[in-house]
Amino acid sequence: MAVIIKEIPAKKSKLEKFVDFGINLYKGNEYYVPSLVLDELNTLVPSGNPAFEFCESKYFMAYDDVSGKPVGRIAGIINKVTNEKYNERHVRFGFVDFIDDKEVSRALIEAVEQWGREKGMDTIVGPLGFTDMDPEGMLIEGYDQLSTMATIYNYPYYPEHLEALGFEKEIDWIEFKMRVPEAVPEKMARIADIIRRKYNLSTPKYTSSKKLVKDYGEAIFKLINEAYDPLYGYSPLTNKQIKHYINMYLPILRLENVCLIAEESGELIGVGITLPSMSKALQKSRGRLFPFGWWHLLKALRGKNDIVDLMLVAIKPEYQSKGVNALLFADLIPEYIKNGYRFAESNPELEINQKVQSQWQYFDTEQHKRRRAYKKSL
Repeated sequence: MAVIIKEIPAKKSKLEKFVDFGINLYKGNEYYVPSLVLDELNTLVPSGNPAFEFCESKYFMAYDDVSGKPVGRIAGIINKVTNEKYNERHVRFGFVDFIDDKEVSRALIEAVEQWGREKGMDTIVGPLGFTDMDPEGMLIEGYDQLSTMATIYNYPYYPEHLEALGFEKEIDWIEFKMRVPEAVPEKMARIADIIRRKYNLSTPKYTSSKKLVKDYGEAIFKLINEAYDPLYGYSPLTNKQIKHYINMYLPILRLENVCLIAEESGELIGVGITLPSMSKALQKSRGRLFPFGWWHLLKALRGKNDIVDLMLVAIKPEYQSKGVNALLFADLIPEYIKNGYRFAESNPELEINQKVQSQWQYFDTEQHKRRRAYKKSL
């Protein structure tokens, strides 16, 4: 196929076709879950994403030279904070989708490579977003599993195209599906009780989102920064980003699905943020709030749901590997049972992160997905 590459300006009105391309490519696929269109548009433009304080980006779409139809899309991203933190010169690629034609994938990748060279970069990595708050990692196992709102779904030919272009494995994430037990496992309950008394910990509960934000909003994301800092490619959230995510996410949470763990002084040392699965609702809405998408999303969030997504779990470094995770899930499991959740999705965790994976030992689990970041020298 003869391919034409066009740069897409970083404006919402110009990026609508860029966002829609992915949704149209997977139309009818029972496992693909679209992003919320409005959220993705806000992520891609400086006015909606505070990560542009330290990131820059370029967007490209591929078109069939004969028909003029769009056949692929890709974003090039340079995160200056992570490049400085790790003494690297990486250009990231992300938000990538393409038809099964290697001329298309080649043209898209080459567009990002060329931009990266012009900016002085020496390596291309991805798929990654602006920060870890964006979906990352190309699916390489689990194509027959329902995706989640926080992850990427792609066809099996995607990694084949990248490997044909000379990309190699950088790092993998794995995901687990767990059966919610009928009661808190006895060993977990015992450890949780010991840890609670040993460190004089509490699990404060909230019925008001406003009060949660006032008491612990900033503390939650500062704890995430502290706990996630050693992880691959982590880009610390700035104060502006923290305020953005507080306003974006905390008000919509079902508070019984959130666990906070605090010392006697009130200092936050652990948090688990979980959310009823939005996957089927996003499929029904095709990622749009209007005209009726909002109803599907609200029903998934507030109504009956048999899957809960474990969005974020963070434990203060000095409390890691001390059993605090047992206290977190001993607190959440009764709420899961009450809400009728039958399964939990772990979302991606680094394959080398044994601390995180050890917390699933109490559950009936299946490692059902694997995704990969690829790397190539420019």
